Amino acid sequence: MSPVFGHGRLRLYLLKLLDESPRHGYEVIRLLQDRFLGVYSPSPGTIYPRLARLEEEGLVTHEVVEGKKVFSITDKGREELNDRLDELADLEQEISASVRDIAREVKEDVRDTVRSLRDELTRMAKDVRTGAAEDTRRLRRQQKEDLKRLRDEQKRQWMEHAYHWQDEGERLSREWRRIWQEAWSTLGGPPPGGPAGRADLDAELGELLADFVGQARRDASEARLTPDKLAELRTTLTESATRIREILDR
Repeated sequence: MSPVFGHGRLRLYLLKLLDESPRHGYEVIRLLQDRFLGVYSPSPGTIYPRLARLEEEGLVTHEVVEGKKVFSITDKGREELNDRLDELADLEQEISASVRDIAREVKEDVRDTVRSLRDELTRMAKDVRTGAAEDTRRLRRQQKEDLKRLRDEQKRQWMEHAYHWQDEGERLSREWRRIWQEAWSTLGGPPPGGPAGRADLDAELGELLADFVGQARRDASEARLTPDKLAELRTTLTESATRIREILDR
């Protein structure tokens, strides 16, 4: 697969994300994964140096909030973003097309497998009807064995597809954990002077969040997403985030 971002385009998309809202580096990584449905999974080693370069150029700035760098776009950054709005629109269309192509390829692969098995079953059924009388019992016995074999083969192929996507979901879950750990290490952990054991608790919270996102992504891959469902999910996530903040503020 060719790179998602050509020269200078990741820089442009980082400005877009920060124009939407101030964000820390791990949140930028998570948004890139979510918006591109796993097609693009940047590492902290890719994102943090680029944020630092944007800051050197005066396009973004940062402040430390609870021990984490939170980046915000500057007026100079908005000026560059506004100058490249047409390029940004083209980039988002290309990403959407890439995601649709991957989904279509998987669907066509499954459809071709089912069609091939169905054609073979149909051909064998015709052979049974045209078999000679003296060979009827032998042919039927053989056909039953062949039909059983084909059914087993069909089941095996379906299971392979199921295991593939299950493995893919587990890989994404592990990737979420890895990204969290790398991002946490880059950010330097909890603020100095915090209570003993805070680093372990924060790391455990990160793993819980990573597991939650991984499970949500697996559930989404098995469902048919629509704009209405996506809107309901966005509302639910917003309400959940509010509830989490209420718990943490106690």
